[in-house]
Amino acid sequence: MSRTSAPPPTDAATPGADSALTHGLKQRHLSMIALGGVIGAGLFVGSGAGIAAAGPSIVVAYAVSGLLVMFVMRMLGEMSAANPASGSFSVHAERAIGPWAGFTAGWSFWVLLCVAVGLEGIGAAQIVTGWLPGTPEWAWVALFMVVFLGTNLAAVKNFGEFEFWFAALKVIAITLFLVLGLLAILGVLPDTDSPGTSNLTGDGGFLPNGSEGLIIGLLASVFAYGGLETVTIAAAESENPVQGVAKAVRTAMWRIAVFYIGSMAVIVTLVPWDDPQVAEVGPFYAMLDHLGISGAAEIMNVVILIALLSAMNANIYGSSRMARSLVARGQGPKVLGKISSGVPRNAVLASSAFGFLCVLLSYWRPDDVFPWLLNMIGAVILVVWIFIAVSQLILRKRTEREAPDRLVVRMWFFPVLTIVALVAMVGIFVLMLGQPDTRDQLLATGALTALLIVTGLVRQKRAERGTPAEN
Repeated sequence: MSRTSAPPPTDAATPGADSALTHGLKQRHLSMIALGGVIGAGLFVGSGAGIAAAGPSIVVAYAVSGLLVMFVMRMLGEMSAANPASGSFSVHAERAIGPWAGFTAGWSFWVLLCVAVGLEGIGAAQIVTGWLPGTPEWAWVALFMVVFLGTNLAAVKNFGEFEFWFAALKVIAITLFLVLGLLAILGVLPDTDSPGTSNLTGDGGFLPNGSEGLIIGLLASVFAYGGLETVTIAAAESENPVQGVAKAVRTAMWRIAVFYIGSMAVIVTLVPWDDPQVAEVGPFYAMLDHLGISGAAEIMNVVILIALLSAMNANIYGSSRMARSLVARGQGPKVLGKISSGVPRNAVLASSAFGFLCVLLSYWRPDDVFPWLLNMIGAVILVVWIFIAVSQLILRKRTEREAPDRLVVRMWFFPVLTIVALVAMVGIFVLMLGQPDTRDQLLATGALTALLIVTGLVRQKRAERGTPAEN
């Protein structure tokens, strides 16, 4: 049977599930999930290392990587609007390339999200223990886990409400930062003189560390954008999946440019790029402190805590839905596919447990196992993006031929920009190999990806021969 005539994989509930996933997410939930997914600690804190390396040219780095992310989201939006599924790009990869590709993309993303849950829990606990010294970090992580288990084990609309308000607070915070920054640049704030272009052209110029600094900034910016994919996972549980994902993807794109590129431009215009505070405590804190805002450190701690808790909530959700989708397609342990009251509760529990195990490993094996885990997920998002691009390249032509009315969202200048995006991703891999700090991440991620590909191919061959794959 040809690939085009085979029935497409679906997210239908597994045998034994007592109901299907519900459709409790509203358009406002999806819009905020799309926005909140990219406004995280990577922007508020992680961007400091990029600025310290690239100087003012960090604006160019974020613009280039932001353009790549827009291409990826447009491709993913096209496929998700045509075929909404809680497995998102994993389902698309299976339809386009084969079951082994869906298996690899899905489980690598699941590992990424679960480890991220642990990292975000650790970061949030460190902030709280700074306020309440003497309290154990692991206990705070456990408390956060219990809270978000509650939101994710209940109806999906509860997750949507939590994430809506978390994301709204982040959007308000970054909007206020941008407004304050622009007023300071214009010189209209009291006791503040406009710096003009002195911070952009002085002290080494726009490229103070040359092309190598720009490359480091580019790599840092690429991984700061991770998180947008969750909106296409959530779209399958919205009231109007097709219209919902189409609108969320379209509106998120220009807001990415405003929030990320705009904030980098404001910061490097106001604050000298080599200010020690930029790398040590974060660029947003450095900007507030530069403007003389009292309590800048505490304001930023609150904002970062909200960003981390929001990411924990979203990643537990995304990992559980991805696991459930994989199981529904015969790609994992059946026990994770059981749905109760419209929620894949076993998948939620398993994803949270894996995340908490990562937290424990950070205490038990901080020098070997935990760093290995971090390296292993270092470049997973790039692997996922490659699967997205290849899948879209294949499915676009198939959809135009078989169901053109499903192309509610279309990738711009297809197939040219899809190919350009793929070349850019390969180029980022090459740049990672050339940097000592990212080379180990790339090799560890490559090992994980190779293991999953082999496992997926073995399972696919067994299924083709009629031999049940072991779960």
